[in-house]
Amino acid sequence: MPYFFGFDWTYLVFIVPCIIITLICQINVKSTFSKYSKIRNSRNMTGAQAAEYVLRQNGVTGVRIEHISGSMTDHFDPRTNVIRLSDTVYNSNSVAAVGVACHEAGHAVQHAENYLPNRVRSAVLPVARLGSSLSWIFIIIGLCFTDRVGFTLLYIGIILFSLSVLFTIATLPVEFNASKRALETIKNNELLYGDEYTGAKRTLQAAAMTYVAAALTAILQLLRLIVIAQRRR
Repeated sequence: MPYFFGFDWTYLVFIVPCIIITLICQINVKSTFSKYSKIRNSRNMTGAQAAEYVLRQNGVTGVRIEHISGSMTDHFDPRTNVIRLSDTVYNSNSVAAVGVACHEAGHAVQHAENYLPNRVRSAVLPVARLGSSLSWIFIIIGLCFTDRVGFTLLYIGIILFSLSVLFTIATLPVEFNASKRALETIKNNELLYGDEYTGAKRTLQAAAMTYVAAALTAILQLLRLIVIAQRRR
């Protein structure tokens, strides 16, 4: 393992930059959402109404829109076909609320249309969960031994971990497309005007960067594990 005076330099090279980027993205999405949550849209449309509008425009039926407690807990559940909107979105008529609600409705439209990247992501999910649950068990045990058995266990852990990395990568096109659908509906149907549209766009862009940061973190963590394994050979 690449240590220098007892310090693991792979952590500095691969992980520390990701921690910094992730923190910056989290701060940015919270501050952006907070900023545009204070600006009321001129149509006085709530998040729930905006989500319903997107569904109707795309001919999607049978999707419920429910309230869920918390802030930034908004999501679409494909298992129950339910869009759940948070306290700061469901009944809010802010620019940010409309953007987030339309984004979640975009996921519901993807599900209804059997959008291919969404199907790929759903197919990867079970093995990604398995990989996430078991990978570190094999990795930690593998690091405890310096023989061939330890090396084999370490690589099994890395392979399992790569499955969860694959899921974070597969998530990106799904999230980007949901935002694209949301913004197109907002713009084409004039749900928001001028600076209001810009505010919704910036809110969704900030949220998208958190997924990019998560994918980057997962990839660099995987590379770090590979470097560690190669140095143990």
